[in-house]
Amino acid sequence: MTKQPQQLIQAVQENDLDKVKEILASKDYDIHAQNERGESALLIATHHNQIDIAKQLILAGADVNQQDHIKDSAYLYAAAQGKTEILAFIIENSQPDQHVYNRYGGNTLIPAAEKGHLANVRLLLADGAVDIDHQNNFGYTALIEAVALRDGSKLYQDIVKVLLSYNADRTLRDHEDKTAADYAKELGYQELLAMLKE
Repeated sequence: MTKQPQQLIQAVQENDLDKVKEILASKDYDIHAQNERGESALLIATHHNQIDIAKQLILAGADVNQQDHIKDSAYLYAAAQGKTEILAFIIENSQPDQHVYNRYGGNTLIPAAEKGHLANVRLLLADGAVDIDHQNNFGYTALIEAVALRDGSKLYQDIVKVLLSYNADRTLRDHEDKTAADYAKELGYQELLAMLKE
Protein backbone atom coordinates (compact mmCIF):
# COMPACT_ATOMS: atom_id res chain seq x y z
CA MET A 1 0.00 0.00 0.00
CA THR A 2 1.47 3.33 -1.06
CA LYS A 3 1.43 6.11 1.47
CA GLN A 4 -0.01 9.45 0.52
CA PRO A 5 2.81 11.94 -0.19
CA GLN A 6 1.30 14.36 2.32
CA GLN A 7 1.38 11.88 5.21
CA LEU A 8 4.95 12.78 6.15
CA ILE A 9 4.17 16.50 5.93
CA GLN A 10 1.10 16.00 8.12
CA ALA A 11 3.11 14.12 10.75
CA VAL A 12 5.63 16.98 10.85
CA GLN A 13 2.89 19.60 11.05
CA GLU A 14 1.48 17.71 14.03
CA ASN A 15 4.97 17.55 15.59
CA ASP A 16 4.59 13.76 15.85
CA LEU A 17 8.14 12.42 16.07
CA ASP A 18 7.04 8.79 16.48
CA LYS A 19 4.85 8.99 13.38
CA VAL A 20 7.70 10.59 11.41
CA LYS A 21 10.03 7.75 12.46
CA GLU A 22 7.38 5.18 11.52
CA ILE A 23 6.92 6.69 8.05
CA LEU A 24 10.68 6.95 7.48
CA ALA A 25 11.15 3.31 8.58
CA SER A 26 8.49 2.20 6.07
CA LYS A 27 10.64 3.39 3.14
CA ASP A 28 7.37 4.20 1.41
CA TYR A 29 7.21 7.98 1.23
CA ASP A 30 8.32 11.00 -0.78
CA ILE A 31 10.72 12.91 1.44
CA HIS A 32 10.69 15.83 -0.99
CA ALA A 33 6.90 16.21 -1.27
CA GLN A 34 5.78 19.82 -0.86
CA ASN A 35 2.68 21.49 0.51
CA GLU A 36 0.74 24.28 -1.19
CA ARG A 37 3.46 26.78 -0.17
CA GLY A 38 6.19 24.62 -1.62
CA GLU A 39 7.45 23.65 1.84
CA SER A 40 9.02 20.23 2.32
CA ALA A 41 8.68 18.26 5.56
CA LEU A 42 12.21 19.38 6.49
CA LEU A 43 11.47 23.05 5.90
CA ILE A 44 8.31 22.82 8.01
CA ALA A 45 10.30 21.17 10.82
CA THR A 46 12.92 23.91 10.53
CA HIS A 47 10.28 26.66 10.62
CA HIS A 48 9.00 25.28 13.93
CA ASN A 49 12.45 24.43 15.30
CA GLN A 50 11.49 20.76 15.62
CA ILE A 51 15.08 19.70 16.17
CA ASP A 52 14.61 15.93 16.58
CA ILE A 53 12.27 15.67 13.60
CA ALA A 54 14.61 17.77 11.45
CA LYS A 55 17.53 15.49 12.38
CA GLN A 56 15.56 12.36 11.43
CA LEU A 57 14.64 13.88 8.07
CA ILE A 58 18.21 15.00 7.33
CA LEU A 59 19.59 11.56 8.18
CA ALA A 60 16.93 10.03 5.89
CA GLY A 61 18.26 12.16 3.01
CA ALA A 62 16.02 15.23 2.98
CA ASP A 63 17.46 17.91 0.70
CA VAL A 64 18.57 20.86 2.85
CA ASN A 65 18.71 23.03 -0.31
CA GLN A 66 15.14 22.40 -1.51
CA GLN A 67 13.35 25.74 -1.74
CA ASP A 68 9.73 26.74 -1.23
CA HIS A 69 7.76 29.28 -3.26
CA ILE A 70 9.54 32.21 -1.55
CA LYS A 71 12.99 30.63 -2.01
CA ASP A 72 13.51 29.54 1.61
CA SER A 73 15.39 26.29 2.15
CA ALA A 74 16.06 24.54 5.45
CA TYR A 75 19.71 25.68 5.32
CA LEU A 76 18.87 29.29 4.47
CA TYR A 77 16.02 29.52 6.98
CA ALA A 78 17.89 27.89 9.87
CA ALA A 79 20.73 30.39 9.45
CA ALA A 80 18.50 33.44 9.01
CA GLN A 81 16.11 32.69 11.86
CA GLY A 82 18.46 31.53 14.60
CA LYS A 83 17.70 27.79 14.46
CA THR A 84 21.26 27.09 15.59
CA GLU A 85 20.96 23.41 16.49
CA ILE A 86 19.38 22.56 13.15
CA LEU A 87 21.97 24.66 11.31
CA ALA A 88 24.82 22.88 13.09
CA PHE A 89 23.31 19.48 12.23
CA ILE A 90 22.87 20.49 8.58
CA ILE A 91 26.51 21.58 8.35
CA GLU A 92 27.74 18.34 9.95
CA ASN A 93 25.46 15.88 8.17
CA SER A 94 24.60 17.16 4.70
CA GLN A 95 25.89 19.10 1.72
CA PRO A 96 24.57 22.68 1.74
CA ASP A 97 24.77 24.23 -1.73
CA GLN A 98 26.42 27.62 -1.37
CA HIS A 99 24.95 28.74 -4.71
CA VAL A 100 21.31 28.41 -3.62
CA TYR A 101 20.29 31.93 -2.62
CA ASN A 102 17.31 33.47 -0.85
CA ARG A 103 14.77 35.75 -2.53
CA TYR A 104 17.12 38.72 -2.09
CA GLY A 105 20.00 36.92 -3.76
CA GLY A 106 21.68 36.44 -0.39
CA ASN A 107 23.47 33.47 1.14
CA THR A 108 23.07 32.13 4.69
CA LEU A 109 25.59 34.51 6.24
CA ILE A 110 23.98 37.81 5.23
CA PRO A 111 20.65 37.39 7.09
CA ALA A 112 22.35 35.61 10.01
CA ALA A 113 24.50 38.73 10.49
CA GLU A 114 21.68 41.19 9.84
CA LYS A 115 19.25 39.51 12.22
CA GLY A 116 21.81 39.34 15.03
CA HIS A 117 22.35 35.58 15.20
CA LEU A 118 25.94 35.68 16.43
CA ALA A 119 26.10 31.92 17.11
CA ASN A 120 25.04 31.20 13.53
CA VAL A 121 27.56 33.68 12.14
CA ARG A 122 30.30 31.89 14.09
CA LEU A 123 29.09 28.46 12.92
CA LEU A 124 28.99 29.45 9.26
CA LEU A 125 32.41 31.10 9.34
CA ALA A 126 34.00 28.21 11.24
CA ASP A 127 32.57 25.79 8.66
CA GLY A 128 34.43 27.75 5.99
CA ALA A 129 32.13 26.92 3.07
CA VAL A 130 30.12 30.14 2.97
CA ASP A 131 31.36 33.10 0.89
CA ILE A 132 31.96 35.81 3.49
CA ASP A 133 31.98 38.53 0.82
CA HIS A 134 28.96 37.42 -1.22
CA GLN A 135 26.87 40.40 -2.36
CA ASN A 136 23.09 40.15 -2.64
CA ASN A 137 20.76 41.90 -5.10
CA PHE A 138 21.39 45.22 -3.34
CA GLY A 139 25.15 44.78 -3.26
CA TYR A 140 25.04 44.16 0.49
CA THR A 141 27.52 41.82 2.14
CA ALA A 142 27.07 40.39 5.64
CA LEU A 143 29.40 43.13 6.89
CA ILE A 144 27.46 45.94 5.22
CA GLU A 145 24.08 44.63 6.43
CA ALA A 146 25.30 44.22 10.02
CA VAL A 147 26.19 47.93 10.00
CA ALA A 148 23.76 49.63 7.60
CA LEU A 149 20.52 47.92 8.60
CA ARG A 150 20.98 47.60 12.36
CA ASP A 151 21.37 49.71 15.50
CA GLY A 152 25.13 49.69 16.13
CA SER A 153 24.61 47.94 19.49
CA LYS A 154 27.08 45.64 21.28
CA LEU A 155 25.61 42.58 19.53
CA TYR A 156 26.31 44.04 16.09
CA GLN A 157 29.74 45.20 17.19
CA ASP A 158 30.46 41.57 18.13
CA ILE A 159 29.19 40.34 14.77
CA VAL A 160 31.31 42.88 12.89
CA LYS A 161 34.32 41.89 15.01
CA VAL A 162 33.85 38.23 14.08
CA LEU A 163 33.40 39.03 10.39
CA LEU A 164 36.55 41.14 10.39
CA SER A 165 38.47 38.39 12.22
CA TYR A 166 37.66 36.15 9.23
CA ASN A 167 38.91 38.88 6.88
CA ALA A 168 35.60 40.17 5.53
CA ASP A 169 36.39 42.65 2.77
CA ARG A 170 35.67 46.09 4.23
CA THR A 171 36.32 47.82 0.88
CA LEU A 172 33.32 46.33 -0.94
CA ARG A 173 30.62 48.79 -1.98
CA ASP A 174 26.88 48.24 -2.37
CA HIS A 175 24.70 49.55 -5.21
CA GLU A 176 24.58 52.94 -3.45
CA ASP A 177 28.39 52.98 -3.75
CA LYS A 178 28.79 52.79 0.04
CA THR A 179 31.06 50.65 2.21
CA ALA A 180 30.26 49.40 5.72
CA ALA A 181 32.42 52.24 7.06
CA ASP A 182 30.43 54.80 5.07
CA TYR A 183 27.25 53.58 6.79
CA ALA A 184 28.87 53.55 10.22
CA LYS A 185 29.97 57.16 9.73
CA GLU A 186 26.57 58.23 8.35
CA LEU A 187 24.68 56.60 11.22
CA GLY A 188 27.05 57.84 13.93
CA TYR A 189 28.18 54.36 15.02
CA GLN A 190 31.57 55.39 16.38
CA GLU A 191 32.56 51.99 17.80
CA LEU A 192 31.84 50.28 14.49
CA LEU A 193 33.58 53.01 12.54
CA ALA A 194 36.71 52.61 14.66
CA MET A 195 36.70 48.84 14.03
CA LEU A 196 36.24 49.28 10.31
CA LYS A 197 39.00 51.88 10.06
CA GLU A 198 41.60 49.78 11.93
